[in-house]
Amino acid sequence: MSASMKTCYQINLQLSLGGGEIYTRFLTVALRELGYEPVLFTHADAPFWPRLLPPGTRLVPVRTLPEIEQMLAEESGHDGRRATVITHSALPAEAARRFAAAYRLAGMLHMPLYERFPDGLPQYHCLLAVSAHVIASARSRGLVNVHDLPLYGVADLAPRGGMPEVATDGTIRARALYDWDRRKVRDRLLGWLEARGRSGATDARAQVFRRRPGLTLGIVSRITPIKQFPLMFSILAPVLACHPAVNLEIFGSGGYASIRDLRRALLPARQQVRFWGRQDDVASIYPQLDYVLSGLPEKEALGLNLIEAQCCNTPVLAVRAPPFTESVVDCETGFLFEDPRQDQGRSFAELLARIVVGTRLLEPRRADAHLARFSAAAFRERLAAALRALDVGSATPAGS
Repeated sequence: MSASMKTCYQINLQLSLGGGEIYTRFLTVALRELGYEPVLFTHADAPFWPRLLPPGTRLVPVRTLPEIEQMLAEESGHDGRRATVITHSALPAEAARRFAAAYRLAGMLHMPLYERFPDGLPQYHCLLAVSAHVIASARSRGLVNVHDLPLYGVADLAPRGGMPEVATDGTIRARALYDWDRRKVRDRLLGWLEARGRSGATDARAQVFRRRPGLTLGIVSRITPIKQFPLMFSILAPVLACHPAVNLEIFGSGGYASIRDLRRALLPARQQVRFWGRQDDVASIYPQLDYVLSGLPEKEALGLNLIEAQCCNTPVLAVRAPPFTESVVDCETGFLFEDPRQDQGRSFAELLARIVVGTRLLEPRRADAHLARFSAAAFRERLAAALRALDVGSATPAGS
C-alpha cells in the first residue's frame, strides 16, 4: 500500500450475493479511483467475494465483530489519521458508539427505514442513503446525521462472479432457483437434489432460454420479501392470463417460501411463466426482454435492476411511486402504472393492453441526462462529496 494512500475499511458480512454486494463492488472501485486503499471485511462463509471484486482488493474474512475491532485497532491510525469505516449493515448501538469514538464512521443505508430502525444508526457520524426515498425514510425516524444527497448507484453490468460454473458464451441456462444455506446439512442436500434435477432433465433444450413468440416481460432480481412479488401478482396474474401472448420470464433465486408463494400467486398465468434461477451475466439477459418489471415500491431502496435494464436500452414497467419515480422517467425510459393495491390492477391492465397491440417500444438510451446520474463518474463525484461531509461530521461527537 502506498504511504500516501488513505485506507477505507468496509464491513459487509452478508452471506448471500444480492444488490448490496454489487453496490459494495462499485463502491470499492470508486474508493480506489478517489485515492483510497479499500479493505473489505467479509464473512468467512461468503464464498463469492474473490470472484466479485476487482483484482487486488484486500479481503479480510471474519466471523465476529470483535475480530474486526481487534484488527482495526492493530493496523489503523499508524499515520496519525482516524481511519474511515463504512458499514453496509448497521452496527449494534454499543458497537457503533465504540467505532464512532475511534474512527470516522459512515453507514450505507441500502433499505428504507419506514418499517425498521436499527438502534445503532444515531451513533454514526454520517449515513449515506442510496436514494431520496431512503433519505426521506431516515428523516421520518428523526435521524439528523443523514447526508443531504443520495448516492444513487451504478449500472454495473459486469458478471456477478458468484457462479463459477456459468457459461461464457452468452447462453442463458436454468440455474439454481433456491437460495440454500450451505451451512446446514439439510440445505446442502436439497441444493444437491435441485442441481441433480436440472442436470437430469430429459429435454436439455428446455434448460436453455429462447424467446417465445409474443411480448416478453422479465423480472431480473432476487426473489426476496422486500420485492413483494407474491402480493403484486396475486392482483396482476389474472391480468396476465387475459393476454396469453404475454410471457413472463423470471431470472433470480430466493428462499423456499418466497419461491413457493410467488408460484402460487402466478397460478392463473402459469402457462406463460418460466423460472430461470439466479444468473451471473445479467447483461446478456436484458436485451432479450421487451420490458423489465418492478416489484412493489415502499420496501425498495432504488431499483438497481431497473437502472441496469435502462442502460441496456430495455424499458421498464414500474409502480408510480418512490423510489421508482427517481430511477425511471415515465414515457421515456419506461412506463409507470398505479399501485395495483389501490386500483385492483386496472392501470396495469390498461397499460398492458396498449403495449400488446403495438405501442412503440421506448429507447431508454436516448435519455442521456437521466442515465448519466447512474454513471460511474457521477457516482464517484457524489461519493467524494459524501466523504467530505463525513470529515466534517466526524469532528462532532456521534449521537450529539
